[in-house]
Amino acid sequence: MTDRQTGDDTGRRARLRAAAALTVFVLVAGLLVLFPPDDLYLWIKALHIVAVISWMAGLLYLPRLFVYHTDAPAGSPQSETFKVMEQRLFGTIMRPAMALSWLLGLYLAWSVYGFQGGWLHAKLAFVVLLTGVHQFYGRAVKAFAEDRNRRTGRQWRLWNEVPALLMVLIVVMVVVKPL
Repeated sequence: MTDRQTGDDTGRRARLRAAAALTVFVLVAGLLVLFPPDDLYLWIKALHIVAVISWMAGLLYLPRLFVYHTDAPAGSPQSETFKVMEQRLFGTIMRPAMALSWLLGLYLAWSVYGFQGGWLHAKLAFVVLLTGVHQFYGRAVKAFAEDRNRRTGRQWRLWNEVPALLMVLIVVMVVVKPL
């Protein structure tokens, strides 16, 4: 019997809903660029913030899933459920949110700041590090899917702190602009 939350039919519906939401998001962004309102900057900034919040939610939640997955015996129904959850979170939410965060963020950095300012360069460096964490988590999703995880729950708890620390540094750079 297939689980209602992890079955193929549920996965297809979840992918369709995610694709529809992403399509609407991209259409709104495209319409704003093609038919720019007087306050285009604010619209792009709002969409950027939504994308960043979505990406950060995944970056903060995924390692918690890894902690719980580490305790599940390989091949168990619980482990298989975690595999589905991790793959859906990473592929359906985190990857598109990261791409949109970068796309909209680079547009703002170019159109508003001309890529000038020490704070902006520091912020971009921290975002590059955050992207590295994202890629590291992507490799972990694959390792868990293949029952090859070699890290402990404690190690994943520590990795859970890395995106939070980078988020704090990024927000300080954007709001305070200390450099």
